[in-house]
Amino acid sequence: MTVSLVLVASALFILLDQLVKLWALSALVGTSSVVVIPGVLQLTYVENRGAAFGILQGRVGILSIITLVVLVAAIVALLMGKFKNKLVIWSVGLIIAGGAGNLIDRMYRGFVVDYFDITPLFNFPVFNFADCCVVVGTIMLMIYLLFFEGRKKKEEPPQTSQQDGEQIG
Repeated sequence: MTVSLVLVASALFILLDQLVKLWALSALVGTSSVVVIPGVLQLTYVENRGAAFGILQGRVGILSIITLVVLVAAIVALLMGKFKNKLVIWSVGLIIAGGAGNLIDRMYRGFVVDYFDITPLFNFPVFNFADCCVVVGTIMLMIYLLFFEGRKKKEEPPQTSQQDGEQIG
């Protein structure tokens, strides 16, 4: 049930991402930045032909292939029940949503539409909702790995052999 819900949520996030990008294409192209929160957030239209932080500029093909492979692997792993923890399942779902949202842009437009601009607050590249999904999903996954996965292993009692009662591992 959780996996189905996560995949539906991922699809809704992809739809939301694409709708906001369509809006950005119609409302922000050819304009200067639109201030949303003075000194903190503005909307600035940027065509990103690379990956995060502008790396791999002009490598749309290789970025698309890598993203597609990761997305297929993540979806297959979810459907096969490889992830048991709900935090991990939701993390992977967010990463899928963000990766798919940007993959659609790369394949359909040849670039990713970015629009969130926090330059007034931080000197940071312009980004989009799909990027937020990937970052939040990755942070959630890191929280699980750092604070829960290690603790789970420490709490498990050592396994013993059925034959002679010796500890294994």
